[in-house]
Amino acid sequence: MTFRVPLYLDLTPDIDSFAQDVRLGLGASPKTLPSKYFYDARGSQLFDAICELDEYYPTRTEMGILADNLEEISRSIGSSAILVEYGSGSSLKTRMLLGALSDADAYLPIDISRSHLLNASEHIRKMFPDLNVLPVCADYSQKISLDLVPTPGSRISVYFPGSTIGNFERPDALAFLRRVHELVGPGGGLLIGVDLVKDISVLTAAYDDASGVTASFNRNILMHINARLGATFDPDAFDHEARWNADENRIEMHLRSRVRQMVEVGDDSVTFDEGESILTEYSHKYTLESFASMATEAGFRSDHTWTDERSWFSIQYLTAIG
Repeated sequence: MTFRVPLYLDLTPDIDSFAQDVRLGLGASPKTLPSKYFYDARGSQLFDAICELDEYYPTRTEMGILADNLEEISRSIGSSAILVEYGSGSSLKTRMLLGALSDADAYLPIDISRSHLLNASEHIRKMFPDLNVLPVCADYSQKISLDLVPTPGSRISVYFPGSTIGNFERPDALAFLRRVHELVGPGGGLLIGVDLVKDISVLTAAYDDASGVTASFNRNILMHINARLGATFDPDAFDHEARWNADENRIEMHLRSRVRQMVEVGDDSVTFDEGESILTEYSHKYTLESFASMATEAGFRSDHTWTDERSWFSIQYLTAIG
């Protein structure tokens, strides 16, 4: 296998891209902000705390599925794997997976939060000293050129856990899957977590916990914008809301303005009416059939699907064809 990336590759979105994304989002109707900007250092820590909450079922359910099927999942990925993880975060699930992939060639974690990425990568290096660990700080929702060339007998597999595919609207999810197909090439794989449709009360509780951690996580995007762009958001002037959109099969996270107010963002002034909200995140929920249809459209064959006993969550292994 040949690598054309250094020990650490920094493709963090620059300040101009950040400012443009914020400006476009706040200038839209309704107002939006890209969910990728949740993840500065504090946002990443808050998300780790969310994953420990009783209400937040996805992480523990996915961990359970992974633990119960680890041998079969590792066989699906195969030997001499180059494992590329999108949105690696703290890499807790990845440690389990790498422990089962004893002969993996390399692990490339990709995350937008530099400090979180480097800390997690250092832990992986200590746990697996013989493994090539090559962290990449980047926005994985955009095309990333890694120029990986597998040796004969090895293949590239992307690991995309945590149901993050649900954060994309369907056209964007399809485009993302097609970029993964291009990266791994025919015969390469995608191991992906997909959250499934379930009772609305379970869903809303997962995104609006009683202790307010998710609310703090949601408001942190405003603090991140303040820090990066010198904006004047008062996070306490916004309420966190989790709404179920039945037409789109998705949870939406909003920040609703408590009062009429004006916020300075760089050279722009943004006015909020009382009750006006900013849409900060989608979390689409799929049926097994609807996701399989999209995967097929993106050029993948569904080889294996593992679920929990309640069918709340799935882990799926897809093979790129064509």
